[in-house]
Amino acid sequence: MITKKSKIYVSGHTGMVGSSIIRHLLKLGYKNIITRTRKKLDLCNQQAVRLFMMKQKPDAVINAAAKVGGILANDTFRAEFIYDNLTIQNNIIHNSFISGVRNLIFLGSSCIYPRNCKQPIKEDYLLTGPLEKTNEPYAIAKIAGIKLCESYNIQYKTYYKCLMPCNLYGPGDNYDTMSSHFFAAIISKVYEAIKKNKKEITLWGRGKTYRDLMYVDDFASACIFFLKKKTNKSLINTGSGIEKTILEYAKFVIKQLDCKLKINFDYTKPEGTPRKIIDSSLAHNYGWRSRVDLKKGFEISYNDFLYQKKLF
Repeated sequence: MITKKSKIYVSGHTGMVGSSIIRHLLKLGYKNIITRTRKKLDLCNQQAVRLFMMKQKPDAVINAAAKVGGILANDTFRAEFIYDNLTIQNNIIHNSFISGVRNLIFLGSSCIYPRNCKQPIKEDYLLTGPLEKTNEPYAIAKIAGIKLCESYNIQYKTYYKCLMPCNLYGPGDNYDTMSSHFFAAIISKVYEAIKKNKKEITLWGRGKTYRDLMYVDDFASACIFFLKKKTNKSLINTGSGIEKTILEYAKFVIKQLDCKLKINFDYTKPEGTPRKIIDSSLAHNYGWRSRVDLKKGFEISYNDFLYQKKLF
């Protein structure tokens, strides 16, 4: 049983998702939280991770550590995305088990589902068709993590759960247009256009792909909720349930920043899976729902974006 006194290890605590999880745990009164920077603990080093887990003996683990990036980064660094993610998650999941951890949350991505999946996407659609080629290595690594958790649950009766979020945004996001996810890239492009008095921005593809977008704090709340929740399923989707096209998201950002910009398209650039809105009815049945609407989430995120700009 997880209580406020439980020792919880959060990997990847400096990233957007990990830092949000830390904020939520502290806000809820959890004080026995374990973290390690990459400099102090190399998660790709199996022996180092094993010694750390055996020494710390956490009661629960939330694995928010991963090599992540947008469509260009995924497609360019394919070897690193599959190797690093497989290595990190295998080390954390296996050594959690070795050190006696019964409760673990593994974080995935909606890209685990087939490219041309039936919509909205249910958990049962996993492995029913080919993946999107541009992020296939990352998706395969995450699928392996899901099956690893599932296998420990079946064989050793652990309580390892795999949460699959839709696209996330929020404080601590990466706004580098060459490596970020789409929403952060849009924010950065609109900001730069305003700053440099440009009259237009360019989006990749045709702007017609659909995405389900959720504020990161909603996902952090799901991680803590399901860490304490008994479930019959190890794979659980967590999304906002609202989808828009990339073009609609761009128009939204432009409207919120009260500017007028022409939107162009670069048809030579990839745009990924045509549509991926995930079905979160299982999570809803367990009692979790996303709460933060896009307008409120954007306002908080943009203020954080401006703060990052001042720092760097």
